[in-house]
Amino acid sequence: MPPTATPVRMWSPRWYEALATSRYVVANNHLPDWFEKREGQTVVQTWHGTPLKKIGHDIEAIHFADQRYLERVEKEVRNWDMLVSPNSFSTPILQRAFGFPGEMVESGYPRNDVLRRPGTEEQEREIRRRIGLPDGKRVVMYAPTWRDDQFYAPGKYKLDFRVDLADARARLAADHVLLVRRHPNVVDPVPGAGDGFVFDVSDYPDMADLSLITDVMITDYSSLMFDYVNTGRPILFFTYDLDHYRDTLRGFYFDFERSAPGPLVYSSEDLVTAIREIDRIQDAYAERYRWFQREFCDLDDGYASARLADRMLVAGGDLAPRRRTRPPSVPWTRVTRAARSRRSAGTPSTGSPRSATRRRPGPPSTGR
Repeated sequence: MPPTATPVRMWSPRWYEALATSRYVVANNHLPDWFEKREGQTVVQTWHGTPLKKIGHDIEAIHFADQRYLERVEKEVRNWDMLVSPNSFSTPILQRAFGFPGEMVESGYPRNDVLRRPGTEEQEREIRRRIGLPDGKRVVMYAPTWRDDQFYAPGKYKLDFRVDLADARARLAADHVLLVRRHPNVVDPVPGAGDGFVFDVSDYPDMADLSLITDVMITDYSSLMFDYVNTGRPILFFTYDLDHYRDTLRGFYFDFERSAPGPLVYSSEDLVTAIREIDRIQDAYAERYRWFQREFCDLDDGYASARLADRMLVAGGDLAPRRRTRPPSVPWTRVTRAARSRRSAGTPSTGSPRSATRRRPGPPSTGR
């Protein structure tokens, strides 16, 4: 943590006190059911990713352990003063899916600022040292999302791990290490962790740090994909259950197979082969990758934190609104003004996300 921040452990007495007394509350996930903001508090919901899979009230059938999820969402949204959107694609989806009537702050994602800044080499070395990674090896990370229908109890989900570690170790261990990060909802241990090839980084506090040191990312339907492409590094999608996940569990907001900035692979053998051939794959997907960045990273420029902090402080009365004299290094957020003009014009945020934003050309084909 930076020296200006005071860390408090979640569910500790100090955490309860901070939640009750802080002037500003910033959350990137659901707040507790019992939370009600007090007078004078400003609650900012950043959410935790650009949605591929359907969220909130857009989910057609709930397969979670918590069958009252949508009731809880409806109650929680009343506490939010503003909802942060990472890109212009997400704005109408987040507003509609959460039924949020308040201010949308289309600022980009503060957590991605570090992925857009130059001069992070020393920071990357320190992160590798902290995790204990050997020098000179390419870092591969596997960070899958959770499966709604595989759980032990509410909030405790299973790890559906289908990577053949024996094959991966035999073909990759000489010059690669494999980091595995469980989704926070998943409670099972990571197979093989601690053997010098597999590293369990599930408890590492900052996903952006891990993205910063990762040479090849493997995910599936996780919103991590939208953050990671800010690095410009290759990404693979291990989508062994694509049909079930897309057609039964969640549903998607766009044609994932046609739009993904890397190949979808369906077996562990093909996944390991793709890692070995990653340079060729990166070249083949270069044009699609650039399209994906333009489509979903249009607001990420390294200054989202400054934009959001300014907007929070203005909303809370601790900063006077600025006239348009801001230096170009910290651009103004256009989203707040756009959201305000939409509301004043009475424009609804229903219908297709694409109809609420400008029409964009589809993704290019790959050179496979």
